[in-house]
Amino acid sequence: MPSFTHRIARPDDLPAIVAIYNSTVASREVTADTEPVSVASRQQWFDDHHPERRPLWIIHDAADTAAAPAVLGWMSYSNFYGRPAYSGTAELSIYIEEAWRGKGIGRYCLEEAVAFAPKIAVHTLLGFIFGHNVPSLALFRKFGFDTWANLPRVANLDGIERDLIILGRRVG
Repeated sequence: MPSFTHRIARPDDLPAIVAIYNSTVASREVTADTEPVSVASRQQWFDDHHPERRPLWIIHDAADTAAAPAVLGWMSYSNFYGRPAYSGTAELSIYIEEAWRGKGIGRYCLEEAVAFAPKIAVHTLLGFIFGHNVPSLALFRKFGFDTWANLPRVANLDGIERDLIILGRRVG
């Protein structure tokens, strides 16, 4: 079983972040985007992630000693609802390079995210996951996330209405 490590994303990581994100669009399981996004369109989102409050992490294989190890995935904490009273709540997003899915990166990300959240004054973590994304729902539930909301048929993906499940967990 490989072991993983992470670091704060740098501006030159944005193309890899976008490529991994775009690799999930066609599945209609992970994102509500129905077309690939551009690097330029994700610049503001990238800039909104600050290491001290809402970090964006790049995941690497711990055994990869190259000067620029391959980006296997990424994880971000994002603001929930954007108002000050919700500053202790963050949405987690985890995206994994296709060849590395199912190899423990999601588990690694959730372990690290839960442990790190109190260090950035986050007491509540949320996951927004489509109801038909069984692997992601199972992973979050394995880490103690419970269903806090079920928004039935709020997304339309290629003419199929899909549920959005909001999973939550208190930490720290």
